[in-house]
Amino acid sequence: MRSPAPVSRYAARLGALAAAALALVAGCTVGTGAGGTGATTRTELERDTVVNLFQWNWKSVAAECPRLAKVGYAGVQVSPAQEHAQVVNNPWWVDYQPVSYQIASRRGDRAAYAAMVQACHAVGVKIYADAVINHMAGGDSGVGWAGSAWTHYDYPGIYQTQDFHHCGIAANDDIADYQNRAQVQTCELVNLADLDTGSDYVRGRIAAYLNDLIALGVDGFRVDAVKHMSADDVAAIMGRLSKPVERYYEVIDKGGEPISMTEYTGSGKVLVFSYGDEVGSAFQWGKIATLRNLAGGVDGTVARVFLDNHDTQRHGGAQVLTHKQPRLYAVANVFMLAWPYGEPTVMSSYSFTDPDAGPASTDQSGTTKDTACGSDGWECEHRWQSTEGMVGFHNVVKGTGVELWWEDPSGNSVAFARGDRGYVVVNNATSPLAGRSFQSRMPPGTYCDVVHGAVVDGKCTGPSVTVKADGWFTADVANLDALAIHVGAKAG
Repeated sequence: MRSPAPVSRYAARLGALAAAALALVAGCTVGTGAGGTGATTRTELERDTVVNLFQWNWKSVAAECPRLAKVGYAGVQVSPAQEHAQVVNNPWWVDYQPVSYQIASRRGDRAAYAAMVQACHAVGVKIYADAVINHMAGGDSGVGWAGSAWTHYDYPGIYQTQDFHHCGIAANDDIADYQNRAQVQTCELVNLADLDTGSDYVRGRIAAYLNDLIALGVDGFRVDAVKHMSADDVAAIMGRLSKPVERYYEVIDKGGEPISMTEYTGSGKVLVFSYGDEVGSAFQWGKIATLRNLAGGVDGTVARVFLDNHDTQRHGGAQVLTHKQPRLYAVANVFMLAWPYGEPTVMSSYSFTDPDAGPASTDQSGTTKDTACGSDGWECEHRWQSTEGMVGFHNVVKGTGVELWWEDPSGNSVAFARGDRGYVVVNNATSPLAGRSFQSRMPPGTYCDVVHGAVVDGKCTGPSVTVKADGWFTADVANLDALAIHVGAKAG
């Protein structure tokens, strides 16, 4: 979650990245191919990759789900559903300023939301709702998207003054010191009215909203601003859900603060913010071989990992890789989807220069228009062939470990097997790997390189490699590029 005013802890703007990477934009790695990866032996239950279709309207999410299902995505993270404040120029962060718990936002009404869930479920794709439960809208007063009038600490029919924290610790009750646990969890995040989540009444109202979404069919929640609530409060709210559903918590924990993401793993999984920083730094300035032991500070079974999200794209710092560095971003996503730690979330975003800007495809009323990938600034990174192909790879190799690790002397070209089910080469060096032989554990045969193509009617739409009886194969891998093969993408 991010608020309208700069927050000192995370206010750094995206910095300029290496010119060499930016100069290498041209290349097939970032093509928007068809996306099929061939048949796999993995079931829908074994899929775990989620795509964040950031700011997409409900109709567009529904239309995208058949493609997501074909590629192998497990689910979609959708933007907050509840009625939000209306703000001039329709910035993206207005979605994180609740006014009521009506399902009515600039992306669609309750009927459209329900239709989206049904359409995605029909093809086996789950829906994860972004749940904003720590606070209500900031500012002095306003009118919500569905017409609900409100003032600070008075959201008619839901909450009044007694339902909020009034910490009395810092000026204006805002968080001033992130080293002070009480401030972080009871003061206001940039004037956003902070709910007293220790209150039985407040817990009940929040749970009622979440249960309403469950009744509409959502499969789980991405829960916003979780470190601003105590772990006990979060667990108590989740204990009131009508049925068990998945949840992953936004706990921004990069070390150095008293609140740790490990506090919350008893009631859900956590988003590992340090993961994207570590991967982004290695691909830009370090040696990717240092990622050989990559883990994010919590057990992989409770970790959801990502390279970037809507917050870090804007305020994460220069170490964060985004679509603005497409070739680097593409190969880093290959690595993330090949590496066996955590459950991955793929970002799908829109271009911007103003970090506050909402999507360009917004009409005069503020309603988000239908997404058209490649126009109105919609980046649709989740459709890049390199990413779509690796989602299939990730599904096929799930449950296997890393074997046969190889790295070149520079430490910026690596390769490894995922058991006998897949093999990946990532070349982050300045020079190509020409005629290089690699030892896999793959059964002999011809395999399609899913980074650059798919399997269609038993044939590769892109390059292929032939694995010999002893598992060895020879391939060329361009600089800032990758290659991946798996048993579900065998030609013939």
